Amino acid sequence: MDLGLSERVYVLTGASRGLGFATAECLVADGARVVLSARSADGVAAACEKLGDRAFGVPADLRDPAAAGHLVAAAQERFGRLDGALLSVGGPPRGTAAEVSDDQWRDSFETVFLGAVRAARTVAGALGEGGAIGFVLSTSVRGPIPGLGISNGLRPGLAGVAKDMADEYGPRGVRVFSLLPGRFLTDRNRELFAATGDADSARAEAEASIPLRRIGAPAEFGRVAAFLLSPAASYVSGAAIPIDGAVLRSL
Repeated sequence: MDLGLSERVYVLTGASRGLGFATAECLVADGARVVLSARSADGVAAACEKLGDRAFGVPADLRDPAAAGHLVAAAQERFGRLDGALLSVGGPPRGTAAEVSDDQWRDSFETVFLGAVRAARTVAGALGEGGAIGFVLSTSVRGPIPGLGISNGLRPGLAGVAKDMADEYGPRGVRVFSLLPGRFLTDRNRELFAATGDADSARAEAEASIPLRRIGAPAEFGRVAAFLLSPAASYVSGAAIPIDGAVLRSL
C-alpha cells in the first residue's frame, strides 16, 4: 500500500529512541524525511546517524518556548516544507497523584502538557491542507495506571486538547489525533519493570494482563503512527486511537 509519504517532511519530538524513533524509522522507510528532536544532543546525533541523510537532528527541550519554532524552521530550511508532526515527551516521574510534589507537578505540566500544546500550535501554524499532528499519549487517557498519577492527570487533558484542535484546524484541512500506546518494550518500560525490584516478574505480570499476551515491539507502534500521519489516513481526525494489544476494556 502506497501511503503517499514520499518526500513529505515531519517533525518528531522525543524521538531519539523509543516509540518516536520507531515512527521515524517507518516514515523514512516509506520515503519521508524527518526532523528529530530530543533533549540529549548525543542521542539525537546517534538517532540521525542510524536513519541516514533523510533525517536531521535538532536538540531541543519543549519547556523552552522557542523550541517548537526552531523545529519548524529547521524542517523548512533543511527540507523546504513541513507536512506534520508527532509530539511525544518523556514519561513523568512515578508516584501517585497524592504523593508527588508540587515541583514535580509543575515541571511535568511544563514538559508533558504545555510544551506539547505549544508545539502543536506552532506546527499547525506552518501547515497547509493535508497536514497532520499526532499526540503520543497513553492508555492512561482512558484508564488510570497505578503509580503514574501525573500521567493519569495530564494525558487525558492533552487528549481533550487534541480533540479541540481537530475542531479548530479541521476547516483548514489539518488533522489532529491522539495515539494511546500500551506496553511496548522501550527503555521507559524497562525502567518501570526494573523499579519494581523484580523486572522479570513484572514483565510476566504485564504480559498476562494483555489479551495478546505479549509486550509490543516499538515498530508495531511506529507503523500505525506513520500510517496515521500519512495522506492514506486523510479522513482520520479527532480520534484517540489505542495501540495496546486490547488492554483497554472500553469500547
